[in-house]
Amino acid sequence: MVHERSSGPRLSWNGYENNIQAISHLDAESWPAVLAPRLAYFAGVARHEHVTRAAREMGVPQSTLSRAMVRLEEDLGIALFARRGRTVTLTHAGRTFLASVERALAEVERAAESVRADADPASGKVAFGFLHTMGSETVPALIRAFRTGHPRVRFQLVQNYGEAMIERLRAGELDLCLTSPVPDAPDLVARRLDEQRLLLVVPDDHRLAGRRRVRLAEAADETFVTLEPGYGLRRITDDLCAEAGFRPRVAFEGEEAETLRGLVAAGLGVALLPPPAVPRPGVVELTVTAPRAAREIGVAWLAGHQDTPPVAAFKRFLLSRRGQLLPD
Repeated sequence: MVHERSSGPRLSWNGYENNIQAISHLDAESWPAVLAPRLAYFAGVARHEHVTRAAREMGVPQSTLSRAMVRLEEDLGIALFARRGRTVTLTHAGRTFLASVERALAEVERAAESVRADADPASGKVAFGFLHTMGSETVPALIRAFRTGHPRVRFQLVQNYGEAMIERLRAGELDLCLTSPVPDAPDLVARRLDEQRLLLVVPDDHRLAGRRRVRLAEAADETFVTLEPGYGLRRITDDLCAEAGFRPRVAFEGEEAETLRGLVAAGLGVALLPPPAVPRPGVVELTVTAPRAAREIGVAWLAGHQDTPPVAAFKRFLLSRRGQLLPD
């Protein structure tokens, strides 16, 4: 039998009226906190149409369940059940409420199963971000090597430029990211993994195309094609040109290294780029002897964030690849 609360707004089993007083203090943001703890109890009572049987199935005292249902109706200000002796039946409002409650509980169950699956050491998920220039060769090789020992781990792969990935890392959308330059921020942990040389890419009919090596200062009068501001490689390009004693004259800005190579092949400028995964016709790649042209590649993650087992395993794997991250 369900008992009424001994204090506060009271509702009779045999005739509920809208209890506006009981809910007048609640605003929209209060409803989830007020209702959520009682929804599973409500669904159980509705399923059994009997408080005693519902309490027995859920493993809670009948008095606890009875008080929860009374409080739920008081907070809503509406009768959810009609009582006949020890049995209860849903009112029209109760049936309407139950349909939404069952959908909400099913969504919570799906969410719980999803996060449990993502955290499974054998088959969980890693949200992994990386630079566009890492996507054609480096990252596929890394994941293939990792999955030899973790064949069921799933990956959510995100390609972006460095600053955008760091923001997604801070927002909790990524677990780890490969980026350059290696970030230095108090809320992040970053580890240097490897170094990648940068080449001066020129058209194959360029005045420097017959050379194998070049000083960057020899390109001071050239038109450059570069990545857009905000990209790590753009910052490195600007810094290297400044070290060589000039400011690059930029004609085109893009978002992807291979597009820049196409612009170079079309004779629209020169570029400082990492080595291509596949040689590109129409261009010549020159080693830069001065200043030393290279970029550091590192892995970053959010400081203080607790890793799931698959993320921890992949992080250990990446750190074990120091000096061997990039293909020869």
